[in-house]
Amino acid sequence: MSDYRFCTVEDEGRVRVVTLNRPEVMNALHSEAHWELDGVWNEFAADPLLWVAIITGAGERAFSAGNDLKAQAAGKRGTRPKTGFAGLTSRFDLEKPLIAAVNGTAMGGGFETALACDIIIAAENAVFALPEVRVGLIPGSGVHRLPRLIGTKRALGMILTGRRVSAAEGLALGFVNEVVPAGEALAAAKRWAAQILEASPMAIRAAKQVVYQSLDQPTLEAAMSRTYPAAEANLNSQDYIEGPKAFAERRKPNWQNR
Repeated sequence: MSDYRFCTVEDEGRVRVVTLNRPEVMNALHSEAHWELDGVWNEFAADPLLWVAIITGAGERAFSAGNDLKAQAAGKRGTRPKTGFAGLTSRFDLEKPLIAAVNGTAMGGGFETALACDIIIAAENAVFALPEVRVGLIPGSGVHRLPRLIGTKRALGMILTGRRVSAAEGLALGFVNEVVPAGEALAAAKRWAAQILEASPMAIRAAKQVVYQSLDQPTLEAAMSRTYPAAEANLNSQDYIEGPKAFAERRKPNWQNR
């Protein structure tokens, strides 16, 4: 495993755990961190032995406070990879499931990073906000993802005010999957990852692709009539045979490493 400056990476079996590691600035990220994380996710996507990833933040205060405004104010604007904030917010080709373990504050780009994940687990002390308008900016991917998740009116209620939303309200609004006691977000995310690992990796990736690619279809009929490459690949896979066979033989399936 390579050494990283702004995050830590631990591969635990088939699960990669990525921890944003700038606790002195509440895990706020700058250009160098974005590029480093871009490489981390590229490695994850390319490794057939890794099936699920979790992203969290170092320390007890924050998942990520978002953009490092002090670095920006100092003129260190830099660039971002085409995959966006944390190497994730503009990454649309990651087939493998990604879980955010939000252990504290998730502001701006930090919240957008969590929204770019497939599942969000939040500690009860987590706080979410898109406060960019308060500093003369607009949320990058947040203005697109949040309305699609919770509806236009609810999203604008957060975006136009920059207000802070608790983990409990995030659960009620629908962008949080589970709220757990403070300090237990990562453990809960690993529990979710373990459940995902019980299923066929090809079926998991096919299901993820169908969900996201069907959202832009105008009708349910159109969505169900469309052909999805990952779903077609799953139909022709050994996993498609292995799953029912293992069920009939009352044993655990032996999924392929893809």
